[in-house]
Amino acid sequence: MAYVKWVFWGTFWVLIAAFFHYTLPQNDIVRVVETEVRRVDFGENSIFWSAPDAGNAAVGANRDVFFIQAFYENEKPMVYRNEDTGWGWPPYFKFDTANLQAEATDLKSVKDSPQWVAVRHYGWRNEFMSIYPNAVGVKPVAGPDVTFIPWLNIIILTAFAALAWAIRVRWVRFREARIDPVLEDVGDSLADAGEGIAVRRGRFKRWLDSWKSK
Repeated sequence: MAYVKWVFWGTFWVLIAAFFHYTLPQNDIVRVVETEVRRVDFGENSIFWSAPDAGNAAVGANRDVFFIQAFYENEKPMVYRNEDTGWGWPPYFKFDTANLQAEATDLKSVKDSPQWVAVRHYGWRNEFMSIYPNAVGVKPVAGPDVTFIPWLNIIILTAFAALAWAIRVRWVRFREARIDPVLEDVGDSLADAGEGIAVRRGRFKRWLDSWKSK
């Protein structure tokens, strides 16, 4: 029983961590090398793509998507999609996809003369499933060693931790005040019932033994 409990809570917190890691914004320092528009056919990974840009109608199983191709300082490639989030989830309220694509195009550079760019994004990159993080902002930075303090992430995670702690404290108090006494009463009743059954079984056995002696 304890094993099942630990597996349940372990799985629960892993899912919570994955949710926040996917949804909360992150900043990559990269060099933009190309921007493009690509026709994408959505398949099993469609859950990781946003809805069509605001004002555009859905056209079925495929549509044009903006992409930003970049490289890290260590020459590892990274590709971002550039899609509106609109009023949906996650709540970035992004409606400026075309403007962002123009800004990224203007920041393109070559390896010999790099222009380092901070790409703010959410989501994951997975080559096997063709999943791309969604860029929500780009801006030039002084160099590849620039660091950002994720104040928004800190505030959200702190608020979530406080909420989770408050729920746990209230649940523990409710359990101690309402549930544990009921369980104790049930346990006592079962124990009393067990003792009564044992007494009756003893009496019945003695009655049978009395007949055997005759």
